[in-house]
Amino acid sequence: MTAHCVELEVMCVTRSRMREAYALMLCEKEGTRRVPIVVGMAEAQSIAVRLEGIIPPRPLTHDLMSSVFHAFGIELSKVTITSFDNGVFSSVLTVTNGDVETELDSRTSDAIALALRTGAPIYATEDVMSCASYDPAHLEQNDARDLPTKLEDMSDDRLKARMQHHVELEEYEQAAQIQKILESRRQEK
Repeated sequence: MTAHCVELEVMCVTRSRMREAYALMLCEKEGTRRVPIVVGMAEAQSIAVRLEGIIPPRPLTHDLMSSVFHAFGIELSKVTITSFDNGVFSSVLTVTNGDVETELDSRTSDAIALALRTGAPIYATEDVMSCASYDPAHLEQNDARDLPTKLEDMSDDRLKARMQHHVELEEYEQAAQIQKILESRRQEK
C-alpha cells in the first residue's frame, strides 16, 4: 500500500433502535476524525463479542479464521481500508507467512473482526478519510439543526455535519446516503 494511511481504532458498535442496522465507529488513533461504517448483524455481533471480551462456547467464523492463520503460521500484519465507493468500503488484509507477504481483498467488517482477534493494526487511506470521515471537534453546534432541506445543495462541511447528526441519532441509512453524495462529489473532482 503506497498511499498515505491513518491508523484507526475501534470505538464501538451500536445498533439502531428503529432498524436492524448496526454502525461500527472507528476513530483516528492520533487525531479526532471518526469513520462510521454500516455493518451486518453477524459482523456486528462478532466485533462486539471481541470488544466485550466474551468467549463464545463455540468459535465464531472470525475466531476460526484466526485459528487457521495461527495453525499455518500466517500473520495478519495489518488491515487497510482502501476505498469508499458508492457507499461501500473495501479493505485489504496484509498477511505474511514469514517469507511471503500477500494482500487479500476483504469486506471491511470481516477485516476489522480479524484485526481485533489478532491484534493487527487498522489503517485507512487518506482518500477514504477525506470522503468518509467527520471531525466532531470541528462541527458547529448549529450545523446539524440549521441546514438547507435539499442535500445536493449543501456544502461538503454541512453534509459531514448532517452525517454526524444522523449517526448520533442512529439513523444509519440517512448517514450512508450522505456518504454516497460526498463520494460522488469527490469522484467528479
